Amino acid sequence: MMQKGRVLFPGSFDPFTLGHADIVKRVLQMFDEVVIGVGYNEQKSGWMSVEERVGKIRELYADEPRIKVESYTGLTVDFAKIQGISTIVRGIRSVADFEYELQMADVNRQLAGIETVFLPASPQFASLSSSVVRELSHFGHDISAFLP
Repeated sequence: MMQKGRVLFPGSFDPFTLGHADIVKRVLQMFDEVVIGVGYNEQKSGWMSVEERVGKIRELYADEPRIKVESYTGLTVDFAKIQGISTIVRGIRSVADFEYELQMADVNRQLAGIETVFLPASPQFASLSSSVVRELSHFGHDISAFLP
């Protein structure tokens, strides 16, 4: 079922994993355009700079005109409003993810009327997170199997 319009897929994407790529692929089946919003969180020290993350994701989707990649600071809901987007998509791996994301979705709806669509992670990616990939890399393991 194709929805008209644009959807925002926000995150730190530090790094952008196969799980993230799977969500993007599935969202493209539902929406006309996906804006991947690479957020800068002052409270987190980045593994890669925001510019590096944006560049790598843009390179990955260089041949897909329906995907835009932009960086932002501040609240995701404010970035969505600036982009003229009324729907956010979030991938959910666990009940803990769902509880946190549900709170954020409620706040975003109250602040700006922005709806959130939750997509459960595909089973093969349910345990994959950027933090796991960073930790594996830190200890010298090959992480290529987890990245697009």
